[in-house]
Amino acid sequence: MIDFTFALPTKVLFGKDQLKKLGTNIKKYGDRVLLAYGGGSIKKIGLYDEITKILRDEGIFFKELSGIEPNPKIDKVREGIKIIRDNDLNFILAVGGGSVIDSAKLIAPGVFAKGDPWDLVLKKEKITDALKIGVVLTIAATGSETDNIGVISNDKTNEKLSIAGKELIPAFAILNPEYTFSVNPYQTGAGSADIISHTLENYLTLDEGCFLQNKFAEAILKTIIKYGPIAVKDGSNYEARANIMWASSWAINGLLDKGKDTDWTVHSMEHELSAYYDITHGVGLAILTPRFLEYILNDKTVKMIKNFGINAFGLEDSGDDFKDARLAIKRLFDFFKDELKLPMSLRELGIDDKYFEEMAERQVARRGGRLNGVWPLNKDDIVAIYKKSLDYEK
Repeated sequence: MIDFTFALPTKVLFGKDQLKKLGTNIKKYGDRVLLAYGGGSIKKIGLYDEITKILRDEGIFFKELSGIEPNPKIDKVREGIKIIRDNDLNFILAVGGGSVIDSAKLIAPGVFAKGDPWDLVLKKEKITDALKIGVVLTIAATGSETDNIGVISNDKTNEKLSIAGKELIPAFAILNPEYTFSVNPYQTGAGSADIISHTLENYLTLDEGCFLQNKFAEAILKTIIKYGPIAVKDGSNYEARANIMWASSWAINGLLDKGKDTDWTVHSMEHELSAYYDITHGVGLAILTPRFLEYILNDKTVKMIKNFGINAFGLEDSGDDFKDARLAIKRLFDFFKDELKLPMSLRELGIDDKYFEEMAERQVARRGGRLNGVWPLNKDDIVAIYKKSLDYEK
């Protein structure tokens, strides 16, 4: 286990009655708020009316940034920055899921940037300061409510890239599982797959000696394996929604990768897919992950993959490592397909192999010639995994 520092500065207010504390928590940081949200679902469930009433009752001035899309775009970030500057706002309230929160995470430092906010993503300009962010979460998936990372897309360049920094960690997050009741089965399944992928990117490492972190990861995996299908079938099951929401935060808040050297290979590959094709992030991860595991299965990784199947899915140890590892991969594939009800081939999403070479080249160029995850991948490896993901195995 390598040296690390761990801090979780986000104040989490979890449960049914926490929204009443919204005004008090905002006022610790500001009184002129950018209210950021997505396509209007918060209005359908009545959350918008609740929040705006609290803001008015508390005497908190606010302006709105609405219409933030999945795979959030840099143009919306620029719009948010302009609203803040024009109205002298001093706090951002992100109401929604990962797309809204990630937009806020670039708006927050972008207000202080000298140039375009995309320069912060490209690291042409450094983060010097950032507005504080508060979150009211409405979908459990990305874990962005308690981590330091945001992901933004640029349609003009077909790029989907991340920005990170301690300044981007939300000051507080209100997590009421009831706000996720209206999330449809498809997005519930995609969110569950996203949580599993976050966990696996940290969990599947070789010889790092992080027994405790791995047991935490297995608990998160078991939680989603148990409750993901329940929430897909019954969106108003509070127990399922609550456990998924809490698992989502812990999958990516920094706990699981402490003491490890990780490089998120599958996420890199999926970001290229959704940059070019604007697909649902969790679905792309579900499609790629089993194919990635199949591709890297070898003498050095076999026990790692086998142990995943035994400890997460409860598979029995047959004594044949490769047989058990392949069964673990199949069990994961079937879980995504049959229990989370997700499409499991790229062609189902309207994707062919037209840009595979280009996407792979861009990834390795950004990472010094290869992806250095649990098993290093070069350009040809990435293309091969994309091609394996095109169709179901015959």
